Amino acid sequence: MFPCSVTAPYKDCQAIMKVLLLKDAKEDDCGQDPYIRELGLYGLEATLIPVLSFEFLSLPSFSEKLSHPEDYGGLIFTSPRAVEAAQLCLEKNNKTEVWERSLKEKWNAKSVYVVGNATASLVSKIGLDTEGETCGNAEKLAEYICSRESSALPLLFPCGNLKREILPKALKDKGIAMESVTVYQTIPHPGIQGNLNSYYSQQGVPASITFFSPSGLTYSLKHIQELSGDNIDQIKFAAIGPTTARALAAQGLPVSCTAESPTPQALATGIRKALQPHGCC
Repeated sequence: MFPCSVTAPYKDCQAIMKVLLLKDAKEDDCGQDPYIRELGLYGLEATLIPVLSFEFLSLPSFSEKLSHPEDYGGLIFTSPRAVEAAQLCLEKNNKTEVWERSLKEKWNAKSVYVVGNATASLVSKIGLDTEGETCGNAEKLAEYICSRESSALPLLFPCGNLKREILPKALKDKGIAMESVTVYQTIPHPGIQGNLNSYYSQQGVPASITFFSPSGLTYSLKHIQELSGDNIDQIKFAAIGPTTARALAAQGLPVSCTAESPTPQALATGIRKALQPHGCC
């Protein structure tokens, strides 16, 4: 692993390219967003623009469910936002003490399934042991759960209002009970248009744009098309996973890169390959 202040480990045969990531910044232990750092190692200058905002919902109901692990066979977290909802429940309802004293241990006696390392990292911070994080997406997690789950009790699934039905349907088809609770809703970030306008006026048309969710695509595509104009054909569009890639294709956009896993390393590798000129080593 390179140190936080590392420069690109090699020189590409082209000038530094600018890439745009439509996500909010998340600092790691090095104090830098890992996507910016990983892309920088490949000589790519990344800028982050958030396109989504979130509002939390039904926290009292979710808090009550978290207080009764005996009613459930386990937990499923498929997004960092759902874990944040759990954290808020513990903080707002003064449950931190009882969580540390007994609830955490009771949940850890059950399965806690997660999608992705980012979600797993947040879940571990509230003291829960995770499994399934390497699955990468809901489809693969569903297969993993179906291969392991035997409890007659339902799995508790905190989710967003835009959740897809692949996971619930797969579990239902296998006779695995699940109880969903909507704990947040996704809304457009209020600064999308202004931030994109500023980026294009200062940086020009990026070499690549990465979308991190179908909803992020929905909220930002019109602005990107207007700002890019005829130059939109020059942009290499990337997706963080297969669901987002399908949403891009449905809009008629060519998908130059789909990350093999939802990680900074996999995305950086895919974008560099998509941008690599023929004959450049």
